[in-house]
Amino acid sequence: MPITAKLSRKFYERLGDEVADELVNWFNTVDLSYRSEFREMFETHFSRFEARLAQQTAELRSELGQLRGELRSSLGEVQSELGSKLHAQETKLIRWMFGFWVSAWLAIAGTIVALHRLL
Repeated sequence: MPITAKLSRKFYERLGDEVADELVNWFNTVDLSYRSEFREMFETHFSRFEARLAQQTAELRSELGQLRGELRSSLGEVQSELGSKLHAQETKLIRWMFGFWVSAWLAIAGTIVALHRLL
């Protein structure tokens, strides 16, 4: 959206319409060239920024992928270790339960034998 430069009426009266119009046209030309240079410079810097952002995003994704792989392998190790510990605890619990049941049945059988002898 170009803005056209305008000068005061006194400026036109002192320099004359022709010189003042040339000066206004020159200002507008300079303004247009600066705007186009700025636009090109902005586009250049923005494209560099986009490229650097894309590169850093790709690096971050790569690092996250590596961390995810490491986490999954660590999680697998923890799961296998936890599974073996649970299996060991289950084995101990079954032994204790078996020992309790055997001793309970022996006590019941002893009580029955003792009662049978008594009667």
